[in-house]
Amino acid sequence: MTQRIEDYALIGDLQTAALVGRDGSVDWLCLPRFDSPACFAALIGGEDNGHWRIAPKGAKACTRRGYVGDSLVLESVWETRTGTVKVIDFMPQRDKAPDVVRIVEGVSGSVEMSSTLRLRFDYGSVVPWVRRTDGHRVAVAGPDSVWLRSEPEVKTWGQQFSTCSSFTVGPGERVAFVMTWHPSHMPAPGLIDPHKALDQCLADWHEWSAGCRYTGPYREAVMRSLITLKGLTYAPTGGIVAAPTTSLPEDIGGVRNWDYRYCWLRDSTLTLGALLSAGHVEEAAAWRDWLLRAVAGDPADLQVMYGVAGERRLPETVLPWLGGYAGSAPVRIGNDAVNQLQLDVYGEVMDSLYLGRQAGLTAEGHAWNIQLSLMGFLESTWRQPDEGLWEVRGPRRHFVHSKVMAWVAADRAVRTLEEFPQLNGDAARWRAMRDEVHREVCEKGFDPQRGTFTQSYGSKELDAAVLLIPRVGFLPPDDPRVIGTVDAVRAELGTGPLVRRYSRGAADVDGLPGHEGEFVVCSFWLADALMVTGRVDEARDLFERLLALRNDVGLLSEEYDARAGRQLGNYPQAFSHIGLVNTALALGADRTAG
Repeated sequence: MTQRIEDYALIGDLQTAALVGRDGSVDWLCLPRFDSPACFAALIGGEDNGHWRIAPKGAKACTRRGYVGDSLVLESVWETRTGTVKVIDFMPQRDKAPDVVRIVEGVSGSVEMSSTLRLRFDYGSVVPWVRRTDGHRVAVAGPDSVWLRSEPEVKTWGQQFSTCSSFTVGPGERVAFVMTWHPSHMPAPGLIDPHKALDQCLADWHEWSAGCRYTGPYREAVMRSLITLKGLTYAPTGGIVAAPTTSLPEDIGGVRNWDYRYCWLRDSTLTLGALLSAGHVEEAAAWRDWLLRAVAGDPADLQVMYGVAGERRLPETVLPWLGGYAGSAPVRIGNDAVNQLQLDVYGEVMDSLYLGRQAGLTAEGHAWNIQLSLMGFLESTWRQPDEGLWEVRGPRRHFVHSKVMAWVAADRAVRTLEEFPQLNGDAARWRAMRDEVHREVCEKGFDPQRGTFTQSYGSKELDAAVLLIPRVGFLPPDDPRVIGTVDAVRAELGTGPLVRRYSRGAADVDGLPGHEGEFVVCSFWLADALMVTGRVDEARDLFERLLALRNDVGLLSEEYDARAGRQLGNYPQAFSHIGLVNTALALGADRTAG
């Protein structure tokens, strides 16, 4: 049976990540990068598309699991009829080759264990040739090579194009498996000591986590979200992927299945704010630097997303041999939204670079010249319709959020000149643009009968993105139009503590059949909006109800199905965890101020 999305936990090495199920199976792993082809794709196919399960014989799911302290080292405990055993899963920060380490440790009694490794390269489509050499099982196909060994060696055999192992552990006994990927044309990879690697991995994570300066009432949730964001970071460049997965559905059995293994410019402001506020300045600077490299070039060619190293070409392709998670097809890799016009990203980039400059991040000499170029382009294009932040696949529209973020771009440009007068620019022209955008949004994007901003000009539909209006400073929180918008969104888009991103009747807007779950980050935006409009107790109550939606190891996906009580969409989702951190920090600051 297909496991629920929330049945998975995340492990990673800051260059890629794997999902480990409650049943002890690694069902998703791309090597060597987040956006590389998967060698375990059972998550969006079936067991024949690749997985690696280690569990007691006959057992279905672990008894309990959790991360070891503030780390991405996962410990799953199995209580069986004959004894108790735990499996420790992690990926050490790599030197050269990526490793997956799985250590089986006996706790009490005697437990018979089994391991089944079914490698399928290129998203589950290529069966490798497997041979024995120097105490390893070596699987090779085309450019990919995986080496598997155990310490101590255990009985291993081939069966149905899989590598199987069987062994028994008693109290204190350990059997460690190490799986290493490297290019097939290269010499054998170096060996790591799995037990020393575990100690070093824990030390690395605990050293990093100690840098968090948040000490408020939600520290456990904030810390787990920050660790998750760190786990979604591609260390060589500083880019942060939206999620480590592709095609986990927003609608079970539907077609709303997208590839999120890339870096979205839209996430930049909220990510920078969360990292800086929590004290992780190094990560914030690395993300800012990735942003500058990505947006360099012709501003007319600015994309909404890039590869982890700043790649521009992300063509969308369907993989017909994969049936999809719980039958949700098609499975897609790449993302055609990369070609859309989404005007809000200009505002997010300008806001991010303004925030970084305010925070004292060392300014790159060319950063302001890039911003001047972006502003020059936006001045001539902000009046156009676009696809908006939700990347709709219907006709372009004059989305209110896009126009608000054009206002943000002009506002941050003006503020930058006011605060850093040594920089050159035309503040008067940008003030005029700012005033014009503001006037047009208030005239065309506000419904005076209902007292709320709408999704687009002339529309009756609502959009949760307008909750950000007070956050970005477009209107003050006590403005009646802001309060009316917050109330309307909560009433019309709310389902319990959750918020949909736009009205259910907006199929003609997004151009897709079917429905989707409630959007997790939008629900945190509602909590933020309630707080800034003075309803702090309601905001705190909502936030705590949202915390309860996390799974047993503190992870959130993109969406939540309130009716079925389950998580939906790509997982874990950076945007959801960014929302959690920012709301927790805001509530903590309010409590301190009070």
